[in-house]
Amino acid sequence: MDPGAILRYGADVGTRNILALLLVGACQAPPVGHTGFGSMPEVTTAPAASTSGTSSGSGSSGTSTGEDSGSGGGDTMSEPPRDLGIMPDFGVNSPVGCKGKIDFLFVISRQANMQYRQAQLAAAFPQFIDTIQSRFADFDYHIMVVDGDGEDNNDGIGWGNPACTALCATPGCSVGDPCCYWNDPDQQGKPCCTDPDYPCQDLDLVTTCDWAWGAGTVFPAGVSGEANKHCPIDGGRRYLVKGQTNLTETFACIATVGASGYDMLGQALTAAMQSNISDPGGCNNGFLRKDALLMVTFIATNPDEDSAGTPDKWAQAVLDAKHGDDKSVVMFAIGGPAECKPYDRICQLITMFPYHHGIFVEEPNYGPGFVEAASLLETACAGFTPAPG
Repeated sequence: MDPGAILRYGADVGTRNILALLLVGACQAPPVGHTGFGSMPEVTTAPAASTSGTSSGSGSSGTSTGEDSGSGGGDTMSEPPRDLGIMPDFGVNSPVGCKGKIDFLFVISRQANMQYRQAQLAAAFPQFIDTIQSRFADFDYHIMVVDGDGEDNNDGIGWGNPACTALCATPGCSVGDPCCYWNDPDQQGKPCCTDPDYPCQDLDLVTTCDWAWGAGTVFPAGVSGEANKHCPIDGGRRYLVKGQTNLTETFACIATVGASGYDMLGQALTAAMQSNISDPGGCNNGFLRKDALLMVTFIATNPDEDSAGTPDKWAQAVLDAKHGDDKSVVMFAIGGPAECKPYDRICQLITMFPYHHGIFVEEPNYGPGFVEAASLLETACAGFTPAPG
């Protein structure tokens, strides 16, 4: 066990008052390649869709495009390869279309064994963006990362590593010193905070939004692979917009949320969908747009067993944010096997939307999965009618 402690920040950004310090343990990560979803064969498609916004699906091995597969049996053949360049013909009364406006939300676990998977995600990102740009003449993006962690009594770490944050007040503290909260004879004299790059010098940049559920990640910190720096987002937002400087590198920074926390993805999604967090004055001011599609990408090595609520409640939060239009949302999950298991609540969630796709987290390359998700975005865009107002 690597002991830690819970530390909380007040609303004053420049003040670092320690309100409580409780010793907690962070379990050692399992070996790379091991996942809580079990040793499964590679899976590249999600279960068949349910057209309801409030009921879970189960299923077949076909990728959903908004139409029922007509089966539901495990031996259902996958659909023929899709011509990604063909758009649906809606006739003279064609919808307005999304005009290239897409809000991308990445919901990323901070649990053990996520370092390698986050690196894979960052590696696949350029291919995904290139694919999207080739499909939309005037691609206008918002891109935000939230992690499955937040301040919630003693259930979430929220930001950084609390023990290392506390030790920032005693620089140079070593194992065996009175200031060190743990003692291992084999580690005598080594730094008490196990990450020498922990950003003690930048604690004045931490705000209440860095602790909040559903707030965009801009300063990932911890001791298990986090970026440990304030990511350079243009305009001081908590999300990236069209024209972001060094887009690929900046995305890699915010997506490197590390493995020092939790994987409550459903809870984080629900928080990010609340109107007050995207309204003026909210942490994510302006992220969700009425005239944009929403694509949500989940990535985790373990099923979400701890989030408050249920998949149908999480789905309803998304529908409320998108004015009841389930066809304005594309869901993509990098996680468990194609056939939803009772414990895989994220899989159950994505199948509540007609446009969804899923791949197994142990896929060696996430790029093809993103390309498939891009085809769903193109289909959704062609039939999109923005919400009024």
